[in-house]
Amino acid sequence: MVAFSRSDPIGVLIGAKRPSGTLVHKIAVHPDHRRQGHGRYLLASLGSKLAILGPPRIMAEVPEGLAAGCGLFSASEFVQETTLTDFVWGPGSSESGACPDPSTRSGSSRAKSRDERAPQGASRWVIPVTVDDLAANGLLEEAHPQVCWERSVETLTARKDDIAGLAVASDERIEACVLYIERTAEIVSFRSFIDDGGARLKQLLSRLRPQSKDTFMFPKVHPVEISKELLEALGFRQAGGHLLCAATLRQRSGSP
Repeated sequence: MVAFSRSDPIGVLIGAKRPSGTLVHKIAVHPDHRRQGHGRYLLASLGSKLAILGPPRIMAEVPEGLAAGCGLFSASEFVQETTLTDFVWGPGSSESGACPDPSTRSGSSRAKSRDERAPQGASRWVIPVTVDDLAANGLLEEAHPQVCWERSVETLTARKDDIAGLAVASDERIEACVLYIERTAEIVSFRSFIDDGGARLKQLLSRLRPQSKDTFMFPKVHPVEISKELLEALGFRQAGGHLLCAATLRQRSGSP
């Protein structure tokens, strides 16, 4: 959506829509026209359409240091639901023990063709894994109980060709996984399906070390996605955050 002053564009709102809700991805007003209600007008106009067409939920992930943005959404009756925390991790952030060599034992034919046999007697292996592998094993939804917009199942599926991954696997199942984009050094999923105090996640991090010298970003972590205490124990450190603000739109009486 674009706001105009006569023939001049002075404000823009860019959104993304899914059946579950709409994200305000960007909203900006020209510096010469700020504090005149244009931002609120854009949000109200979008809200009027969504109240009729749906979905009724609208949200924004606002950088916590952006006071003007926080004030705009608060004035537009958005409610802060939680804080999404940015984390960073890099080689040397924590001491990780040795992990088993990769093995061909996996539910994925791709993993079988790329891995080597684990030492005799080993019961778990670190194997390559893809978004499709997690989906085929019924783990993609389970791996993302509540996450930021760009790490949702829909986004991961759309970006799957750019995403690499590793998993800890036993003879029976995938027990933990990390998905990442090496080009941007971004972790997009980090999840254990076993309550082991983070041992399997630590094992996965040890395998990321030789693949990149960059610091990995793990942005916008929802509090229920993985605990802050566990991430800090694994060597992650906080690096800012975003406020998850949301509103539920109601159709006004008399609207079609």
